Amino acid sequence: MLSVRDFQNMKNNNEKITMLTAYDYPSAKQAEAADVDIILVGDSLGMTVLGYASTTQVTLDDMIHHAKAVKRGAPDTFIVVDMPFMSYHSSMEQSIDNAVRLFQESDANAIKIEGASDEIVELVRRLTDGGIPVVPHLGLTPQTVNVLGGYRVQGNDEVTSQRLLDDAKRLEAAGAVMIVYECIPKEIMEIISPNLDMPTIGIGAGISADGQVLVYHDILQYGSDRLPKFVKHYADFNVAGVEAIKQYVDDVKQSRFPAEKHTYAIKDRTFLPKI
Repeated sequence: MLSVRDFQNMKNNNEKITMLTAYDYPSAKQAEAADVDIILVGDSLGMTVLGYASTTQVTLDDMIHHAKAVKRGAPDTFIVVDMPFMSYHSSMEQSIDNAVRLFQESDANAIKIEGASDEIVELVRRLTDGGIPVVPHLGLTPQTVNVLGGYRVQGNDEVTSQRLLDDAKRLEAAGAVMIVYECIPKEIMEIISPNLDMPTIGIGAGISADGQVLVYHDILQYGSDRLPKFVKHYADFNVAGVEAIKQYVDDVKQSRFPAEKHTYAIKDRTFLPKI
């Protein structure tokens, strides 16, 4: 399994880092087989696999449940798990308790949190001191999308673009091990990434990030209908999956399934029930 130090060396050696967001045993198993460097168990599972309208309905129990499944599917891959909505915005003590529970019960290798308020920076410091690696998330932060005014590119003015770098430096000083930037102009990432010691992971942030992250269901078009601009899909399981199921339905209706090779038989027919 790769470690935090390995990712730092990858940045130093200009070797790109691959991260894939996955939520269950089979997707994690495929990710590990494909040599993905990091699996992110994102709270986007709320929309992608649970059918919620946003991430705000996802609970701590949801995250633990799915992260444990991912860990079973990819035991030799570095796993990052999201702290869900409002699980780290009450008291510092409660936030730490929630983080410890998520880290211990999921057996993940790091946790991810959104934002860079003074309280978040202090939380990063406290968790790092306690031995929990933290991956902050800046730019478009889905848990606060209602405050941001929707899913929009962030950092489009002088003040917010400068804050994207300044906040990262504060988080890095607090001990963050890497950082995710979502939906920011590529020109800002070109400045930010070389000015941070920790690796940067981009999603809709341009090629200059030290690594990239996309969602399993998006790259395979598996249940995903509206793909953001920053997604490249590599298959279309929406079409292939429906076509396969339709063939199954038709085979059953036309009595083509099960065929003889799909059935079991006994050699001694004397055991058959008597009518």
